Amino acid sequence: MRATASHTPSVIELSSEAIAHNLRFIKRFVRKNVRISSVVKGNAYGHGIELYVPAAEKCGIAHFSVFSLDEAARVLAVKQAETSVMIMGWIPVERLQWVLENEIEFWVFEAERLLEALQLADLLGVKARIHIELETGMNRTGLGPFELNEIWTLMHDYKHAYVLEGLCTHLAGAESIANHVRIQRQIKRFRLMTGLFKEHGFQARTLHAASSAATIVYPAFQFDMVRVGILQYGYWPSKETFIHYVSRRKKKHDPLDRIISWKSCIMAVKRVRQGEFVSYGTTYLATEDKTIAIVPTGYSHGYSRSLSNSGRILIHGQRVSVIGMINMNMLIADVTFLNDVVVGDEVVLIGQQDDQVISVASFSELSNQLNYELLTRLPGGIMRRLTP
Repeated sequence: MRATASHTPSVIELSSEAIAHNLRFIKRFVRKNVRISSVVKGNAYGHGIELYVPAAEKCGIAHFSVFSLDEAARVLAVKQAETSVMIMGWIPVERLQWVLENEIEFWVFEAERLLEALQLADLLGVKARIHIELETGMNRTGLGPFELNEIWTLMHDYKHAYVLEGLCTHLAGAESIANHVRIQRQIKRFRLMTGLFKEHGFQARTLHAASSAATIVYPAFQFDMVRVGILQYGYWPSKETFIHYVSRRKKKHDPLDRIISWKSCIMAVKRVRQGEFVSYGTTYLATEDKTIAIVPTGYSHGYSRSLSNSGRILIHGQRVSVIGMINMNMLIADVTFLNDVVVGDEVVLIGQQDDQVISVASFSELSNQLNYELLTRLPGGIMRRLTP
């Protein structure tokens, strides 16, 4: 099989059909009138913000969550006018004006940030679109109960300078049953704290706490909006989450489709004699005459060096071994048992070729990385394209 023409050493393909399939599944699972915010931080979990956002919009998604201002700017550049963007994390103080003027929603987790935002919004004659993050037990970012009086005072003093878009929290590990008690405590605190806002006359448009895992495992905690990340890309937050889902279904199959494929091609084919070492150092010794294929993808492209002498790739619909040390720009495959391997043949690093599959899960287990880590480490410079 010849590789599709590309000007880069490897290409990432996103299946439009798989995107639509996964979002239909999520919509069916989420309760009626619960909004879905598509989390596209980490370059849409490595899938590519610029491709994924318009594709998701075509499936009816109109709210996207990012971590930082730079990610928000990328979403803003490709989204439809009516689509909302929410920053959950980092905003430099000097860029608050850009956030306000572009009507970007953002999380508030410090009184100082709220004061700066409200003062600037008041000066500009615009409204800050705020989501107040409540500390319920994650102990990362968020406002605790003893900080709320200061927040309420600021909100009262600048009541014309903001829209309270949401009250939110982040759950500490809903993907594991080991955290069940902790999650229950967090939700109890969240309900208590949101109730206090209401008692003080502050009504949020949206309450939200659930990530992908909580959406599946704790459907009662979906509230008004869910922030769905890894699930929309076709992966379960954990094996426990998948087991929780299928254990309550007659059909025990995985309902999600993987969106991503990562492909390269063969750049050279050569023979290695018995007794010769392959690649850097002496980690791989040819115990017999070998035919090897050199692939122009290495650790600088996101193919982990830890896969040296252990990785697997697909060539001619067959699973073949990666041998020798992974180089910065190249890896080497043992194609001794394959016939007619030539320069330009397609190589699948992640995805399907004929009836064989290299899954992200198997790839990540070999490299000792989480799905999340592996996907988000795929360099932004790799060419990405949508397929039907």
